[in-house]
Amino acid sequence: MALLDVRDLRTQFFTQDGVVKAVNGISFHVSQGETLGIVGESGCGKSVSVLSVMRLIPQPPGKIVGGEVMFGGRDLLKLSGDEIRQVRGNQIAMIFQDPMTSLNPVLTIGRQIGEALELHLGMKRDDARKRSAELLEMVGIPQAEQRLDDYPHQFSGGMRQRAMIAMGLACSPQLLIADEPTTALDVTIQAQIVELVKRLRDEIGMAVIWITHDLGIVAGLADRVMVMYAGFAVEEAAVKEVYGNPRHPYTIGLLGSLPRLDEIRKDKLESIEGLPPDLIALPKGCPFEARCIYAIEKCKTERPQLEPVGPRHRIACWVDVTKGRRG
Repeated sequence: MALLDVRDLRTQFFTQDGVVKAVNGISFHVSQGETLGIVGESGCGKSVSVLSVMRLIPQPPGKIVGGEVMFGGRDLLKLSGDEIRQVRGNQIAMIFQDPMTSLNPVLTIGRQIGEALELHLGMKRDDARKRSAELLEMVGIPQAEQRLDDYPHQFSGGMRQRAMIAMGLACSPQLLIADEPTTALDVTIQAQIVELVKRLRDEIGMAVIWITHDLGIVAGLADRVMVMYAGFAVEEAAVKEVYGNPRHPYTIGLLGSLPRLDEIRKDKLESIEGLPPDLIALPKGCPFEARCIYAIEKCKTERPQLEPVGPRHRIACWVDVTKGRRG
């Protein structure tokens, strides 16, 4: 049974220019202890999807207009404000992209971690402080007890992200959502954060949703991958299957644009020509059709749904790319 089961989720933003269709009927699940990678270029709806799951979409202008988010036998979209607050940070935790804007600049690191422990676990302040020091040690911050009284600006970028992870893990959540947590960090710190999350995932046994535009990170971290484009899920499969046998033209394009160390490349890196569609005026057919080298006439008029093309492998495409280019 899935720990989290998202069905036909739709989120829109009502702006002066029109209705932005940010998430368009995506469905996915995460099992206990599993890591799901959600990948795609900027603006494809990755972050909006998980913010919708957490009920953190600003309303207005945003609104979740359809779907179900089943977690622990309850639909999170139907919970009251007090009920969803009991879930957030306690059963489902989230690490955001930029820790400097996510941490409160006028509260100490120890106070910010301890707050969740006091609120959700009913700890007394002294006990919460002691546990906060243990959590900072767990995520690799030296002299943890002394650093509890520091403010966010006194931490480096990598240390702030570690502190965010410590906050996320404070209540031993069943699910950790990481929204591009390594984007603003240099590559050595990125690798340390990824390894840290992998180690803590294995120790605690939690499930992870890792959102990124970096396919290289997902390769060594995720069990399954969902590829998003223009608010749609276009491919979903086990991580080895996505890298070894990509079946959607967009996924093939993403992988073709990755530099590789395990082979000598004689040609230039590939690029995907064109721009993503306007989310206010989505095309009638496949959202990727205008940029797709495999496109056929049907792609312009009918929007494909996710359909199986192998065991635990689904794509939303009218063309079988294994039979050569068409169009």
